[in-house]
This record gives sequence, structure tokens and C-alpha cells, in this order.
Amino acid sequence: MSVQLNHTIVAARDKETSAGFLAAMLGVPVGRRFGPFVPVEVSNGVTLDFADTGDRPVTAQHYAFLVSEPEFDAIFGRIKQAGVAYYADPHHDQPQEINHRDGGRGVYFDDPSGHNMEILTRPYGSGSA
Repeated sequence: MSVQLNHTIVAARDKETSAGFLAAMLGVPVGRRFGPFVPVEVSNGVTLDFADTGDRPVTAQHYAFLVSEPEFDAIFGRIKQAGVAYYADPHHDQPQEINHRDGGRGVYFDDPSGHNMEILTRPYGSGSA
């Protein structure tokens, strides 16, 4: 039996806003609402199902998306065009920079609920530093 991640629930202050933001940055559609969730599906079939937290605070999580070099260029272009702050590191110590870990490129940015999103072109540990 192979084990695959199918979906994860992403807590949001406003699920429509957060799902729309991520879909717009990644260049994918927002899925059809399913119960209390607004899904965003990525190319490997995994969905991020955004759900409102109500009065509970959102605990920021990290979501990383492995993309091709052309996809990185397109997504990074949308990030910059939208005026979204971006960073070379997850702690936001290197603003307005990208990283080149393992011979690829990576960048971090926050979604409207404070989640730390990342796009990267090479899995960490896959190449030279």
C-alpha cells in the first residue's frame, strides 16, 4: 500500500480570502466549496482545505510547495506584482531576498491568516549548498 497525503485543513480568519490568496499566488483555481471548507488543489492531488476558525486564534503553520523553475518565475512575479512581502528564510530575517539552497531557488511569504508559505525549486538536501 502506498501512503499519500490527500488533504490538510488550513485554519483561516477568512477561508474565502485565504484560499483565494493562495490560489492566486500559485496560479491554480479555488475549488468548489465542500461543507465548511474552501479547497485549493495542487498538481499532485493534495488539497489544502481552508476553514474559518471563528473566535479562535489562528496558529501559524508552514506550507511548502515544490515548483519548477518556470513556475517559480511565474509565482514569484505574482508575489511581487501583488506587493506581498517575501523573505529568503522562514524567520523573515532576510526581507526582499530569495535563497539558493541546494542549487535551486526558494522564497517565503505570509498568507492573510499568517501562515508561512514557501515555494522552492529543489527539495532541501538534494544538491549543493
